[in-house]
Amino acid sequence: MRIVAGEYGGRRLKAPAGLSTRPTADRVREALFSILGQVDGLTVLDLYAGSGALGIEALSRGASEAVFVDSSRTAVSVIDENLKSLGADNGEIVQRDVLDWLRSAGERAFDLVFCDPPYDAAPRIAQALTEFVPRVAASEALIVTESSKRNPLVLDLPLTDERTYADTRIAIHRGR
Repeated sequence: MRIVAGEYGGRRLKAPAGLSTRPTADRVREALFSILGQVDGLTVLDLYAGSGALGIEALSRGASEAVFVDSSRTAVSVIDENLKSLGADNGEIVQRDVLDWLRSAGERAFDLVFCDPPYDAAPRIAQALTEFVPRVAASEALIVTESSKRNPLVLDLPLTDERTYADTRIAIHRGR
């Protein structure tokens, strides 16, 4: 897995071992960021961060900061290694259950939110994410979800774009 473009373009990223983490494929990230356009200066939240590939891609393309949230100790360790290997000091890593973190996130407002939960959890957590993610989204924020097209993560938020790449469904929402 590599960073597609920007300051760190072409650099390799580590991914947590095993099948529990499914990093976003390079070609899907490339297509997603083509849709998103410029991310210069944006604050980014990467939920269910896994390897951190989405947030790191945003940092590489000019985002001002990124917060990575994942409950897995292994994932958090890999994200830390990835940020250190790039010399990126504008990433904050939080090891915590995503929904618990969202409930207590306070007044932070992010311009771009990535949400890539385990595919099998999508139906179970969709309502909670619909409720809590807008609380941390700035007024004009984009919320990007990644899920299986067979078992999609459907948020009750304004949908601005939806694409599929093989089995991967990308949906882009506006905060409320």
